[in-house]
Amino acid sequence: GYRNTNQVSDDYRYQDGNYDTPNDGYYRGGDEPAQEEDAQSDVTEGHDEDDEVYEGEYQGIPHPDDIKEKQKKRAPAVDDEYRDRADLMAERMEDEEQLAHQYENIIEECGHGRFQWTLFFVLGLALMADGVEVFVVGFVLPSAEKDMCLSSSNKGMLGLIVYLGMMVGAVLLGGLADKLGRKQCLIISLAINAAFAFLSSFVQGYGFFLFCRLISGLGIGGTLPIVFAYFSEFLSREKRGEHLSWLCMFWMIGGIYASAMAWSIIPHYGWGFSMGTKYHFHSWRVFVLVCALPCIASLVALKFMPESPRFLLEIGKHDEAWMILKQVHDTNMRAKGEPERVFTVSYIKTPKQVDEFIEIQSSTGTWYQRWLVRITTTLKQVWDNVLYCLTAQYRMNTLMLAVVWFTMALSYYGLIVWFPDMIRYFQDEAYESRVKIFDEEEVSHFTFNFTLENQIHRNGEYRNDKFIGMKFKEVRFEDSLFEDCYFEDVRSTETFFENCTIISTVFYNTDLYEHKFINCRLINSTFMKEKEGCHIDFEEDNDFLIYLVSFLGSLSVLPGNIISALLMDKIGRIKMIGGSMLISAVCCFFLFFGNSESAMIGWQCLFCGASIAAWNALDVITVELYPTDKRATAFGILNGLCKFGAILGNSIFSSFVGITKVVPILLASSALVGGGLLALRLPETRDQVLM
Repeated sequence: GYRNTNQVSDDYRYQDGNYDTPNDGYYRGGDEPAQEEDAQSDVTEGHDEDDEVYEGEYQGIPHPDDIKEKQKKRAPAVDDEYRDRADLMAERMEDEEQLAHQYENIIEECGHGRFQWTLFFVLGLALMADGVEVFVVGFVLPSAEKDMCLSSSNKGMLGLIVYLGMMVGAVLLGGLADKLGRKQCLIISLAINAAFAFLSSFVQGYGFFLFCRLISGLGIGGTLPIVFAYFSEFLSREKRGEHLSWLCMFWMIGGIYASAMAWSIIPHYGWGFSMGTKYHFHSWRVFVLVCALPCIASLVALKFMPESPRFLLEIGKHDEAWMILKQVHDTNMRAKGEPERVFTVSYIKTPKQVDEFIEIQSSTGTWYQRWLVRITTTLKQVWDNVLYCLTAQYRMNTLMLAVVWFTMALSYYGLIVWFPDMIRYFQDEAYESRVKIFDEEEVSHFTFNFTLENQIHRNGEYRNDKFIGMKFKEVRFEDSLFEDCYFEDVRSTETFFENCTIISTVFYNTDLYEHKFINCRLINSTFMKEKEGCHIDFEEDNDFLIYLVSFLGSLSVLPGNIISALLMDKIGRIKMIGGSMLISAVCCFFLFFGNSESAMIGWQCLFCGASIAAWNALDVITVELYPTDKRATAFGILNGLCKFGAILGNSIFSSFVGITKVVPILLASSALVGGGLLALRLPETRDQVLM
């Protein structure tokens, strides 16, 4: 058991140098001859036997009771190597407990100031990159599909592939962050994202573009778990909930940045260049490049930030951790104008290291065998960490959190995709209701050189007509006859000829391909020099609306974000998650009454604003429920699951657009209610120190 830890840790400002201690800072049983129970060592002379706080403990001299205990177990004192693993684990747990309380005090002494705010902005940029990533694909799709000739099945694929990458990245990089360090892994994940996002803006083929987005998603997936674990380890108990919530704001800023950029760049189709006929660098590619900027900025700034000292203490690197904590303290004190304040901590408890490291001599095997062993060892440790989150102590918490994350993601991401689709559907309906129908018209010797839009022509006859330099937009010809007509330089979108008879007609430089003629009889008609590639329609104005909807959705999150940050420590994480999810469910239910574009947009804003509080509280509680050496791993697993929910939500919800509103709405609101009620069973972590 552990003795009154609080008292011990409050007493950590002991005077140095009163005792003769072994130099290496911790005591090896083997250095001292075995003693009789009654013969106490000289070290303890002058100390009261039942004195609770035994100062020597911090310098690695065991408490006399501990020595007695050990001798009862074994007559000769045994070296660390031969001790029981369970024994070591127990000792490590006790160390962790003491470290947690001492670390809390140290962070309080360091204060909250310039250092934390600098780190806040650096990590904020990384989070912003994550927020941008989700939007990029949705915004690029309408333009990219025309550049790359995508069908709509491929389109869904592109959206899902990013989430797939994020799912794998969250689990993998989150797990690694507990082994290699927070900063190290964050740099790796941002670098992967930046490199492949940059690359994806140049590639031409669709498959390769998908691949680049997949890998860049994999990189960005790792940032979320790491950023929260990393930042929380510089925050004291009072500040933690609030400042982690402020950090969430950057996710929203990422969304605003992406939609504002899409709005200002993508419609300017000419902002690119072409190299020959095959290589086009259009405005949407410029947009993809601009979206990689937050990531690159964060990457550069991270170089100047230190590793998390808490992580270094966990892996036993005491001196490095001490230097960093001193740096934090001095930075904050200088900013406050009290540079003379001294950092008083001189020794920090480090937990006993239990892992058996496989040290490989450089002589054995070739370099790749060495790397292979290193990589497999690391992956095995990551896997052990993953399993550890499901052991008895954490199992209930992990499972409940998993359900809450999953239901939240399913409904949130599902609805986010469903809103723009519904709005587009309303627009198309309105457009179709304005269609003009022409019956049995006969036109001869006429030249069409203007745009025909949204029309249906039935049983018409066209003789000796010229269609020159014009556009067809959403035009259908049914059961019509074309004789001796001439089509030149014609562009068309969504235009079809059904059951038509076309006689002695010439098509020159048009994009009327074969699939646009359905059940037609073509009698000695010729097609010459067809247009190549997929052609962009310049007058696509409803894309603009999609950017606007995303922009408003991101913006509406702001009030919810501010309120949740201010209340996070007041009302606690659990009530926040439960309350927020239930309110979102109510908002979701009211979608039944949204029958127009504006109503949909309004409810979307309400829904986003209400659900953000739950996201924030969920991030905070996930960070706080797990110990430091498992924190990023657990966050990674849960976040990976959340992305899986996003994939499911996306595919389920988008398949119901235009068919029924009932299923998506009921599914989303019931998921939210279930998750919200379950969340109320989680333990409250507001008053805990960071284990």
